[in-house]
Amino acid sequence: MNNLNKPAFKDFEINPKIKLSALWTAVTLCYLYGDYFELYVPHKAEGLINGDNLLNSPVKLFSAAVLLAIPALMVLISILLKPQLNRLLNIFFGVVYSTIMILIAFTSLTEWRTFYVFLAVVESFITTLIIYYAWTWPKKDASIQTDLH
Repeated sequence: MNNLNKPAFKDFEINPKIKLSALWTAVTLCYLYGDYFELYVPHKAEGLINGDNLLNSPVKLFSAAVLLAIPALMVLISILLKPQLNRLLNIFFGVVYSTIMILIAFTSLTEWRTFYVFLAVVESFITTLIIYYAWTWPKKDASIQTDLH
């Protein structure tokens, strides 16, 4: 077919802050889905009721809350912060959460947690994209900067 007759769609350059915020939103949703689906693993609900679970103390529960609050806060932080600190926080937390999810993937290799391994791989991919987009954050054009002063 002749590609000259097809209309060309304009693609817009997306601000890195919006890309990062969208990626943190996606990874946060995957975390929520994983934790929700885990409730269907046999004996999980029973362990929640009788206290025989991973988060069986106030300190562990609070630690888990902090761990999950950070990606959710990164959705907002990625939009609000200035580029330099924004970039550093996205790289740092991208590496931290990629590492955590890779460890979870390797330690969850059971029949009933296949979904968890899948989500951990997806989450690792998303956080790797976060690292990439933060690392390759566009720099100001020096010629434009000097023209303005």
